[in-house]
Amino acid sequence: MDFDFFFNNLPQLTITGLAFGAIYALIALGYTMVYGVLQLINFAHSEVFMYGTFATLWTVWALTGSGGASGLQLVGILLLALVMSMLSSALIALVLERVAYRPLIKKNAPRLIALISAIGASFVLAELMGLRDRVTGWVGLDDDLDRYVGGARINASMSGIVNMPNVEIAGISIKSVDLLVIAAALAMMVVVDQFVRRSKLGRGIRATAQDQETAALMGVNPTRTIQMTFLIGGLMAGVAAFLYMLKIEVTKFDVGFLLGVKAFAAAVLGGIGNLRGALLGGLLLGVAENWGAALIGTEWRHVVAFVLLVVILLFRPTGLLGESLGKARA
Repeated sequence: MDFDFFFNNLPQLTITGLAFGAIYALIALGYTMVYGVLQLINFAHSEVFMYGTFATLWTVWALTGSGGASGLQLVGILLLALVMSMLSSALIALVLERVAYRPLIKKNAPRLIALISAIGASFVLAELMGLRDRVTGWVGLDDDLDRYVGGARINASMSGIVNMPNVEIAGISIKSVDLLVIAAALAMMVVVDQFVRRSKLGRGIRATAQDQETAALMGVNPTRTIQMTFLIGGLMAGVAAFLYMLKIEVTKFDVGFLLGVKAFAAAVLGGIGNLRGALLGGLLLGVAENWGAALIGTEWRHVVAFVLLVVILLFRPTGLLGESLGKARA
């Protein structure tokens, strides 16, 4: 174990871990909201995130070409990329709800059937993005354009287009993109939390999560509520995808698999069905795996995260906060 490196770089390691954890938390929000309302794990949510990363990539490339951008132009491009990422992920989430889940919900199908449908939808969405390799080959795109638009089965990158400098805080050099990711993720989590707790639609979501039949008798439209749950989860996945591309700058047709598993682990760690638990679980998971990677090697990064999950669940089987969405109070 390299304790010297760990303690000498603890602030940077912590900030980077929080940045990764913030992305996990935003993705986990989709898992935890759908589970809170439907008692269903939406395994296709990782692909909702993946489509957002490509929307960000295509928007940034389309507006900058092979060159870079700076100043107000860069800010405008990034804001538009954020909007496109959120819209594309939200659209995919709504299509998933309409095609893969709603017919099963209306027929009162067993949850195992819905789970199989979620897994199948995940593979379909990933392979549809992977098919672009063949399409771009048929069209005959030039190498430079194919770097951004094609190559779904290899890394597609926007590296060098968005450059953000480091900042000095108390003599410590910190990546400004990490601070941006953390601040943006926390802001979005607060907005969603307050929306669910205080708005009329949020009360409908919590009522449906607690007792769908009784909520329907009280005038809550279950279909619309479930649709809005998927929409909110998709929007947050789009934000996570945008922030991920700012930090990592590389995506792929299966980029959502491991991130989705970690985000689901974060949701379970914080308390599945708990919005604030998703935030806590994501941040804790991100910091723990980054510290572990610094101490025992990057090849153990993923192992550390899941060992932490197992250890905590041994003592807190319902997660750290352990409160369902339906029991949340305004």
